[in-house]
Amino acid sequence: MTQFAHYAMGGRSLLLAFCLAIGGPAYSQSQQVAPDQARPDLSDASYERVQAVTDYTEDFSQAESFEVMQGGAGTVDKRVNADIFSHPAANLSFEERQQFLVGNGLFRKDWVSSPSSTLASDGLGPLFNARSCQACHVKDGRGTVPGFDPEALTGNMALLIRLSLAHNQDDAVDSVIEALEAPDPIYGHQFQPFAVPGLSREGDLQIRYESQEVALNGGETVELMKPVYELTDLAYGPLHKDVRLSPRLASPMVGLGLLEAIHPNDIFRNINRPEAKQDGITGRVRWVEDLVTGEKALGRFGWKAEQPSVKQQAAVAFSADMGLSTPLVPSPYGECTSAQKACFKMPHGVQKSQGAHEVPGELLDFVSRYSENLALPQRRNVNDARVLAGKKLFYEANCVACHVPKYVTRRDATHPAHQFQLIWPYTDMLLHDMGPGLADEGGAWAREWRTPPLWGIGLTKTVNPNATWLHDGRARTLLEAVMWHGGEAQAARDRVAAMTPKDRDNLLKFLESL
Repeated sequence: MTQFAHYAMGGRSLLLAFCLAIGGPAYSQSQQVAPDQARPDLSDASYERVQAVTDYTEDFSQAESFEVMQGGAGTVDKRVNADIFSHPAANLSFEERQQFLVGNGLFRKDWVSSPSSTLASDGLGPLFNARSCQACHVKDGRGTVPGFDPEALTGNMALLIRLSLAHNQDDAVDSVIEALEAPDPIYGHQFQPFAVPGLSREGDLQIRYESQEVALNGGETVELMKPVYELTDLAYGPLHKDVRLSPRLASPMVGLGLLEAIHPNDIFRNINRPEAKQDGITGRVRWVEDLVTGEKALGRFGWKAEQPSVKQQAAVAFSADMGLSTPLVPSPYGECTSAQKACFKMPHGVQKSQGAHEVPGELLDFVSRYSENLALPQRRNVNDARVLAGKKLFYEANCVACHVPKYVTRRDATHPAHQFQLIWPYTDMLLHDMGPGLADEGGAWAREWRTPPLWGIGLTKTVNPNATWLHDGRARTLLEAVMWHGGEAQAARDRVAAMTPKDRDNLLKFLESL
């Protein structure tokens, strides 16, 4: 029996045990729940058991049960190479695997401008950032920062620049849902450096880096590279004088469906964790609009937690990044603004024979299903002494205050493959003040970033050798990423800086095992 088979059977046994303990009614995933409730999808006994399983460990002498299966029963045991983030979850049914494969084809598909000889591949733009999903999410992993490394790929535009002006209170959707900040009146919410033939693109992004050294205990130093952004060769006139730039790098795609299946009450519970209060950490949830229901929903995806679901994240990306319409974002003109009149005179890809949208609802569902079911790889070296020592240091530095290790997903999750899985994403799914060093140029959420999951982080450069870390890819190493932490994470960052070189190395060994 292979190691994978052993753990997979263990995972199913655990799942069966949970299932037998379940009682009480089923609940709709969209049902609103109060933050002070336990888990309405579980009986009291099952909830207590889940709490016991997900409590922080105090034993670092060996790996925890099922720790190697960081994506639950969907975790895959595949050869570690550049394709390691591109496998379907191991617990999909035959039908779901077929849907995954169709979605994979659409995810990799290069869209073209209209009109074209194809009936279902046109509609790109008129303004756009990329021709395909894969162009930004390289091999389903992180994107590449253009121009960061002279040797790196510079044609990849995985780094988006969001544009915003401060909105006034009248712009708020209601008192709970946070409104998007106002766009630049000419260039909209997102800067787009490409356009279809016959239309001027918006301009170029220039990045330069300012070097600064940080001293660490033990005589080591780290060189941090602070990016400075400038938009040049603007084709439609100057930007608004008060516009603010917010860079966003394409994130890894693995495990998204499992993150969507974390119960909201488990996320609310993270706000009041004792470990967070220890360092004065005050994470918060973000309420956003669900474009399907029109109701408020918990923001889970995006660097600012601006999208509530994988499907909505995909629909917004189709529109803003590629200028393609879907039932959720129906304009075929993407990010064209009223000030860009020529943009609205360009042909679009809506064809009556193909439906009302350039990406029909069925195709959006295929891409969503693909994005929800990209598998997590098994952890490596979980019982290595240095990895275990690094894990202990990760806890002692209180990194777990925000990077919450594990959850058991909803019993009533929409997709059976995501139901009741013990997963290890290392995130609290909350927004945190990360200090001025990582702040945008301003705005309501300038210093706030959602805690990114850490699962798969050790394979980042295996998947994309040019990939780097943090929201704008400024960190070339994991240690640099840690040293950029400020604000609510300052205390944890300082504890890492104060470690001996050997301890820091062990901490990195642990991160590399994820």
